[in-house]
Amino acid sequence: MGRLEGLNMNRLQQKLNDKKEGLLTVYFTAGYPNLDDTATIIKELEAAGADMVEVGMPFSDPVADGPVIQQSNLKALKNGMSIKLLLEQLKAIKNEVTIPILLMGYINPIWKFGVEKFMAACEDSGVTGLILPDIPLDEFIRDYQPLYEKHHLSSVFLVTPQTSNERIKQYDEVCTGFIYMVSSASTTGANKAVDQQKQIEYFERVKSLHLKNPTQIGFNIKDKDSFNRACEHANGGIIGSAFIKKLAEEGELETKVKEFVKGIR
Repeated sequence: MGRLEGLNMNRLQQKLNDKKEGLLTVYFTAGYPNLDDTATIIKELEAAGADMVEVGMPFSDPVADGPVIQQSNLKALKNGMSIKLLLEQLKAIKNEVTIPILLMGYINPIWKFGVEKFMAACEDSGVTGLILPDIPLDEFIRDYQPLYEKHHLSSVFLVTPQTSNERIKQYDEVCTGFIYMVSSASTTGANKAVDQQKQIEYFERVKSLHLKNPTQIGFNIKDKDSFNRACEHANGGIIGSAFIKKLAEEGELETKVKEFVKGIR
């Protein structure tokens, strides 16, 4: 389970240690649909049976994300969401929830916030892991890994069908959370036709590497069927765009969250 073991396990690592299959991770953008919804969504996801929550830190240019998540980023920023406010909101509920909370985003806003200040605030706010895909691996090892370890934060790395076996193994060596398998080379939430045979070959290629860290499949996981397919090839699946679409619907927030998770489970 990476570098942190035994009594030093954080909530994310404990969850991954306790549950080996069928992990459901749900992504949403902090401050969407409304500025103060973040805490309620996390609480309701935990109550509904999600295993982990991935909270997106809004950014003005989320290039790896599809239109649904891009729009949620812009709306959240317009609502007034910031890294500082998000961490304050998370700190306010850290003793009310036990679900592992990961933050996903881009490194630019973190540089502006201050990297070590950010890591310390994450630990203080109950965050257990970070997904920051635009940090090069050598830079991560040199500049960021010591801070992750100091503040008991798990690292998660993204791999794609284009990632070589050698590189995947390098990620696995330094990872202390899970390997995030991007299901295809498109952006999140894309509806492009995917060559399923090539996709399965990619999933099986990763499985054949016998990685020490668990794997979860994300991008284009949108319903019960696609989630179950992901779980056939990995330890779990990550759903984002479909959940954000659900949040955008009319109705009570708590009900929408419950209905969504129930529909996947």
